[in-house]
Amino acid sequence: MTASDPTGPERDDDALAAEYVLGVLSADERRATAQRAEQDPAFARLVDAWEGRLSPLAAGYAEVEAPAAVKAAIDRRLFANGTTQQDRGGVWSSLAFWRGLAAAAVAALVLAVAIPYLGAPPSPPQAELVASLAAEGSDVRYVAVYDGVRNEVRLSRLAGQLASDKDFELWLIEGTNAPVSVGVVPAGTTAQLTPSTPVQEKLAQGAVLAISLEPKGGSPTGQPTGPVVAAGDLKDI
Repeated sequence: MTASDPTGPERDDDALAAEYVLGVLSADERRATAQRAEQDPAFARLVDAWEGRLSPLAAGYAEVEAPAAVKAAIDRRLFANGTTQQDRGGVWSSLAFWRGLAAAAVAALVLAVAIPYLGAPPSPPQAELVASLAAEGSDVRYVAVYDGVRNEVRLSRLAGQLASDKDFELWLIEGTNAPVSVGVVPAGTTAQLTPSTPVQEKLAQGAVLAISLEPKGGSPTGQPTGPVVAAGDLKDI
């Protein structure tokens, strides 16, 4: 069993389904997971459940219809050999195909939109980053999404419980500098934190996030006093 195999016993199926829905898996892991969702009804139900559970993360974004030229460009890339959508009914109705196609479709969309503007100044960097937070020996797992437009960190707890007299606290880790608190994580399976302006600037650069176990109300010293139960890098979605 290789480290990149998402189906091994060391991977929690519920957490794997959540990471798949969020799109934080590697390309190889995503393909393997999509194939498993097609063949394993129980795992497919986990994926569907996480799609419903995490969909509120996108509730603040208005729907935008893609221009006709973008759809035409995607169609040309998908059907360059002349095969029609009707001829491919079996593939187009495949759950694994649609889930596996998501990343390719997004790439095609970006390419089609960018081509007419290649001579224009570069656009601002991606304002939304995601991190999968976990640690060896800990059952705590979180997914963190940093939204630079709204200046907020959205957290979804995938696994792990918290004692009634403790709190989780989120920290920003930058090289060898002292950790900087982003805030005490509110109780619940989902939570939001609003970082200070200096922290926001560092988050936008793709820093490391870590969660420590602290006394109720957070660290009394301004630095982590308990064990780090989860950590991970912020990356572009």
